[in-house]
Amino acid sequence: MNSTDVRATATPMSYVYAVGGAGDALDSALPGRTGTHGGSLRTVRAGDLVALVSSVPGDAFDTEGLRAQMEDIQQLEVLARTHHRVVEAAYRHATVLPMRLATVYLDDTRVTEMLVERALEFADLLSRLEGHVELGVKVYADPREAATASTAATTAMAPGESEATTPGRAYLRQRRAQHRNHRDAYRAAGVVAAEVPHRVGALVRARLAHRPQQGDLAPGAGENVANDAYLVEASRVSEFHAALAGLADEVPGVRVEITGPWAPYSFATPPAEGTGGSGGDGGKGGRR
Repeated sequence: MNSTDVRATATPMSYVYAVGGAGDALDSALPGRTGTHGGSLRTVRAGDLVALVSSVPGDAFDTEGLRAQMEDIQQLEVLARTHHRVVEAAYRHATVLPMRLATVYLDDTRVTEMLVERALEFADLLSRLEGHVELGVKVYADPREAATASTAATTAMAPGESEATTPGRAYLRQRRAQHRNHRDAYRAAGVVAAEVPHRVGALVRARLAHRPQQGDLAPGAGENVANDAYLVEASRVSEFHAALAGLADEVPGVRVEITGPWAPYSFATPPAEGTGGSGGDGGKGGRR
């Protein structure tokens, strides 16, 4: 980016939410809808492709402004929710390729250039994703639940142990039981996670393993030990759920969660060639 571009960051910029095929289907998602920072949605066309775009304040999405939003958990949550809402609204009308969060260009001309440069790539992806949705499968290990399920066993006296067990021995026995429950819960979660791809293999077109979620990204009991995304035909979603039904019902301390269906975020944008690029080009969001 040259010095002229830097000085122009206070002017509106073009935020891209998704790319789809040109036509009335995507345009029907626009009336009355707004994007991030309240900008009205519009389409930018190049040949047979359109980008779903809204204008955003340049000073909020230049290097410093974007960093501030990424570091403020509340602002980041609002940005992510708005981005997701726009993509999902568009996906209800047409197959689209969700762009990564905070994919921003200096103006619509740059957006058009991007569509032209990546026309073949986008066309192939749209064809591949037509009629498909993304489903997520998360496996959790919860040693505390395993411990609760085995309370009777952990409190029972060992063979030959008298009722007058000392507090010290009782404490050691409890600690051994906790360690065993922790180890067994994670081992069992790994077995369950390994079974998932086998059960759904005939129903999915692609699978992508994400990094397990932690902290605020992983609400609920237990620790997320597997976090996979699956590309599934929309007509086979119920079969997917049925294939995993009851998988962990008899496994104390292990929980399986199925999320979606979503627009296929995980399969929409392949990694960029080389090390350059950001945002919709395979890295973190940024301006062009």
